Amino acid sequence: MDFFVFISEQWLLVSLLVALIYALAITERIKAGKPASAHEATLLINSDGARVIDLRDRAEFTAGHIVDAIHIPHGEVEKRMGELAPYKEKTLILADKMGQHAGPVGRQLKKAGYTVRRLEGGMSEWTNQKLPVVKG
Repeated sequence: MDFFVFISEQWLLVSLLVALIYALAITERIKAGKPASAHEATLLINSDGARVIDLRDRAEFTAGHIVDAIHIPHGEVEKRMGELAPYKEKTLILADKMGQHAGPVGRQLKKAGYTVRRLEGGMSEWTNQKLPVVKG
C-alpha cells in the first residue's frame, strides 16, 4: 500500500523516471542499428546492394533463409568479422529468428564501423509475410 501512496505523492519523480527509462531504451535500440521492416529490407537489398547476415543456427538457416544471405551464427560474429570486410561500404541487415540476437551483434558491428539495420521481427516476420526463402 505504501508503494501506491508514494507514487501518488511523488508522481512527478515517477513520471521523470519512466521518461528516462524510455529514453534509455530508445537510445540503446538505435545503437544496435535502426530496425528495418521486411519491405525496407527488400528495398535496401534491391537498390543499395545491402547484404543480409543470418544469425541463426545452422539447422534454422538450412530450413529457409533470405536469398544470398551470409550465414554467421550470432556466437561466431566476433571471430568471423573478417568475412564481412568486403561489405564495409554496404548496409548489413541482421536477421535472426525473432530479433533477440540482432541487438548485441548490431552494437558490435557498429562499433567496428559497419552500417547496420536489424530485420524487424526477424525471420519469423519475413516468413509470416510470405516473402521468399531459399532452403539448403
